[in-house]
Amino acid sequence: MSEQLTYDVVVIGGGAAGLSGAVTLARSRRSVLVIDSGDPRNAPAGGVHNLLGREGVPPADLYAAGRAELAGYGGEVRDGVAERAERDGDGFLVTLAGGARVRGRRLLVTTGLADELPDIPGLAGRWGRDVAHCPYCHGYELRDKRIGVLVSGPLSMHGAQLWRQLSDDVLYLLDGGPAPSAEQAEQLAARRIPVVADPIEEVLVDDDRITGVRLAGGRVIALEAIAAGPRLVARSAVLESLGLRPVPMEMNGHVVGVRIPAEESGATAVPGVWVAGNVTNLAATVAVAAAAGQTTASMINMDLIAEETRAAVDDYRHQQETMHEAEAWEERYRVKPAIWSGRPNAQLVAETAGLPAGRALDVGCGEGADAAWLAERGWQVTGVDISAEAVRRAAGHAAAAGLADRVTFIRADLRKEPPAERSYDLVSAHFMHLPGDVRRELYARLADAVAPGGTLLIVGHHPDDLATSARRMHFPDMMFTAEQVAAGLDPAGWEIVTVAKRPRQAALPGEPEVTIHDSVLVARRKP
Repeated sequence: MSEQLTYDVVVIGGGAAGLSGAVTLARSRRSVLVIDSGDPRNAPAGGVHNLLGREGVPPADLYAAGRAELAGYGGEVRDGVAERAERDGDGFLVTLAGGARVRGRRLLVTTGLADELPDIPGLAGRWGRDVAHCPYCHGYELRDKRIGVLVSGPLSMHGAQLWRQLSDDVLYLLDGGPAPSAEQAEQLAARRIPVVADPIEEVLVDDDRITGVRLAGGRVIALEAIAAGPRLVARSAVLESLGLRPVPMEMNGHVVGVRIPAEESGATAVPGVWVAGNVTNLAATVAVAAAAGQTTASMINMDLIAEETRAAVDDYRHQQETMHEAEAWEERYRVKPAIWSGRPNAQLVAETAGLPAGRALDVGCGEGADAAWLAERGWQVTGVDISAEAVRRAAGHAAAAGLADRVTFIRADLRKEPPAERSYDLVSAHFMHLPGDVRRELYARLADAVAPGGTLLIVGHHPDDLATSARRMHFPDMMFTAEQVAAGLDPAGWEIVTVAKRPRQAALPGEPEVTIHDSVLVARRKP
């Protein structure tokens, strides 16, 4: 990994949300790197529950499987701690502990949360085993045990009712806190949940299991499990380095911790930075976090597609504006000693072989193969091209063939310097693909250059080939049918001889031959 390597998405956090999002992106053929610190929130738990199809899977096994799936789609994982991130041009630079850095066009942060437990000796050491917080995640495994619900906030009463659903032997541990309201006391009594008021001094453990709690004054309350509601704190250091700050999160009207705010899509207030899982939704289970990772990843992919489409449109417009200008053609000729086959165009041979020789205008003459073929058959040819290098090569080829007296080559832009009207017995233009209005104006000028009784030959790539594997160019507005060109000719002055979609075989170097189609228009100016 280096600063020069830029991933489409860098995912910070390799838990359920991060790996799910990464797999979704990799399946969309995005380059993805997951940076994982290796300390998932549920690491102490024996199994993951309420995860359809993977019920009870150990967290480490789940994440190992997720990493393997990601690798199968070309995604990468790096073990390490992402310490900070910063804007870097149109992307982000992430710095890891130890100084390594990596770039990403987008960031998906799924760093999860930290559980801040009450400061009671012995409690934290049992976390994820016989000290649990979520009856949906771990309650079934603690069913029918003697469970003490540790009162740590306004939601503890609700928690007691949930745990009572799983066991008939539940206690309400106030730990020296305020007594329940009269209504709450009545509900607890009705559900046969005793209230223990004294502060707790210690969680008692014997033979690797909870046996009870010691209260202030020495009394021991026998227990087999404790339900503790921690304060939930988003792991937000990387996000804070980008200017995002955690805010309180409420559940049932009560603050349960702090999270990074985000839109439903996972987008944060910093464009290009997205979040999923517990870092933004403190209540998300593994299944919910995984779903959020997938959803947010799809939003990131759409965001990247929108950016790429804007760039593609800009490049497309630039190509349209420049590809037929002199500078672009000079560069194209400059890089290769020959860019055309040296053979005359097939439709020129097919359509003009029987015509009496006269004066011909070869438009876009290139390296001169069409002009030489006509000259060999008695035509007096003027070859015109926008490229000085093309004209130089064409003149050299004609001289080498002994045709210099029958061919004249001129460098000109016929869009600005139209040919003389009614001056040529043949005007031939092959594959002059220009934007629609420009092409129509040029073809009208070429038609004007045809003498009475003369022939206009226009050939181009047929637009139907855009939908096949044959076409190498994709500029729909530059493609045309013979019928479209014919429609621009006045029937009073022109006889349409040929309007055709004609197949031929073609191949690029190193590729098999394919069938392509030419749009062929042959028209004769009426005397």
